[in-house]
Amino acid sequence: LDWTLAAQRQRFGEALREVRQSLPRTVPLVIDGRRVDTENTFVSVNPNDPEEVVARVQAASVDHAAAAIAAAAAAFPGWRRTAAGDRAEFLFRAAWAARATRRQLAALQVFEVGKSWSEADADVCEAIDFLEYYGREMLRIAAPRRMGHVPGEISRLFYQPRGVGVVIAPWNFPFAISVGMSAAALVAGNTVVYKPASQSPAVGQMVHWIFEQAGLPNGVLNFLPGPGGVIGDVLVTHPEVAFIAFTGSREVGLHIIELAAKTSPGARCVKSVVAEMGGKNAIIVDADADFDEAVRYVLDSAFAYQGQKCSACSRLIVLEENYDWFLSRLKEAAESLPLGPVEEPMNFMGAVIDQQARRKIEAYLELGGKDATILVQRPIPNARGHAVPLTIFTDVPPDHPLAQEEIFGPVLSVIKVKDFDQALAVANSTPYALTGGVLSRSPEHIEQAEREFLVGNLYINRGCTGAIVGRHPFGGFRMSGIGSKAGGPDYLKQFMVPRNVVENTVRKGFAPGSTR
Repeated sequence: LDWTLAAQRQRFGEALREVRQSLPRTVPLVIDGRRVDTENTFVSVNPNDPEEVVARVQAASVDHAAAAIAAAAAAFPGWRRTAAGDRAEFLFRAAWAARATRRQLAALQVFEVGKSWSEADADVCEAIDFLEYYGREMLRIAAPRRMGHVPGEISRLFYQPRGVGVVIAPWNFPFAISVGMSAAALVAGNTVVYKPASQSPAVGQMVHWIFEQAGLPNGVLNFLPGPGGVIGDVLVTHPEVAFIAFTGSREVGLHIIELAAKTSPGARCVKSVVAEMGGKNAIIVDADADFDEAVRYVLDSAFAYQGQKCSACSRLIVLEENYDWFLSRLKEAAESLPLGPVEEPMNFMGAVIDQQARRKIEAYLELGGKDATILVQRPIPNARGHAVPLTIFTDVPPDHPLAQEEIFGPVLSVIKVKDFDQALAVANSTPYALTGGVLSRSPEHIEQAEREFLVGNLYINRGCTGAIVGRHPFGGFRMSGIGSKAGGPDYLKQFMVPRNVVENTVRKGFAPGSTR
């Protein structure tokens, strides 16, 4: 949406008012198509105003988790027999449901997860892109592939679904990533138990809603909000579960991988895990970079959505030749960014997601105040919620926790290096390998970075966030995760198993009563 147009701002303002009037929303479980109330409940709140309750949510128990898995298992035989083209059509219909409610879906994210107008709208658009892309990818790979051309033999390779899957989604892209993981699993022929993040259950409810609007059969997608500490391990270890798709922290991701590797009694398969677990992403500013562009790319990559993106730039590596001059430009620009409650369209950055996140970030700010130099530190004006200041540290050693650990907040650490070789060495010095950026006009350095900057997504002369489905397949390696890239041509195959059928077509006699 073009926010420079008064009509667009007016329409989104109307959507904000409409959604606010619907708060607090009631969020039940949905198991086998039935709404389920529970004994325990919890609430989600507005990060920019925690007094505002966004949703009152039914909390799933261990028994509900078992019931949801049983419903998915019962629905699987019928769903796997549904033609791939028909399964893709469900995704296309869900995409239309999302398009029809685009502004309302984005407005809900402004309230529940504290996204700015543009970030919230982009999240919804990405979800629509996932639905369209994965639907078309399924059509592409559904037809069996002939293997070889030997006389007297037909060999066909094709893919079949794995079974019941669990989708465990994050709060920072609560619609796009939830839709992406769920859509991929569903269109591949699997049934799903979907657990949204506890911070974003109302958005998660809308994920289920768009598939419901598409006419998805009961039991194929089950909606299970609840604390991960209560139901997470049960979902992962259940013997009926064939795979887990997860996006979130490294700590939780590694725990899921470890649990899934242990075969449960009664299990009939080795569980597969697709896990995206974050990054410690760096942008290198070369000596010959376009500094006006570099400042814009760095600030947007570091501080959009309060730095709460797994792809966000949290390390800035600058060559010493222009270090002081570039930092003066960066400081001036950072001090001009509009900060404040994100319900206002002009504000670029607001509060972080919750009190736990705020306390974690504040601990890093305290550490940086002792061990580094503060270049910029700007509190959020008129803050009523979980606000932390936009902060840029300089004089950060490459091995310092500020430069090694994922902070997931509006904190940027600047590291000075003597040359491009050292810049690459510093960029590769963390356990993560998700995104990175190089701002340079040197063909030699760009080519070197392509070879030696070891990340899943490397961006040249642009920011390191904002991957586009189908154009920028997204995902990393090392401690950034396992599995193929979301929004890419290999992603759906993770939710299926390949099979090969070989037929000898040379007849050996005649079988009476044969129809052939």
